Amino acid sequence: MIAKRYILLTIIALTLASCGIYSFTGAKIDAKTIQINYFPNNAALVEPSLSQKFTIALQDLFLQQSNLTLVKSDGELQFEGEITDYTILPTASTAEQTAALNRLTIKVKVHFYNMLNEEDDFEKSFSHFYDYGANEQLVGNTLDDAFDEIFERITQDIFNASVAKW
Repeated sequence: MIAKRYILLTIIALTLASCGIYSFTGAKIDAKTIQINYFPNNAALVEPSLSQKFTIALQDLFLQQSNLTLVKSDGELQFEGEITDYTILPTASTAEQTAALNRLTIKVKVHFYNMLNEEDDFEKSFSHFYDYGANEQLVGNTLDDAFDEIFERITQDIFNASVAKW
């Protein structure tokens, strides 16, 4: 009896996987190509490597979570935009009225164009933050960790809004 259940569950799982009914990301993508243009940093505070690192992170996410081919022009799905905000503010204080935590916030404005279905086009802003100790410098590993966490969240939000439709 138990063996029959395992066999039945295996057959159902293989059938669903082979039919393409279920996707781990929830994305149903009819497009074959994607174009992700460079996102310049137009924030008041400029971090030199931010634009390049963000653009690459967005490209990498789409290449990892979809079967889309990255192209330089005429993509069926197109992304362009800019980094509009890069701020560092204190978020928590100590009893001595000094900062205990600082918060780096990055905000990105995205223009998405779906050449196959213009109803999906949008212009939205996405942001996320990273908290770090006030006695830490936002350089080296601390900066890399901040970028990793912020980019992971923002790029996933962009993916969800554009192709997963979450």
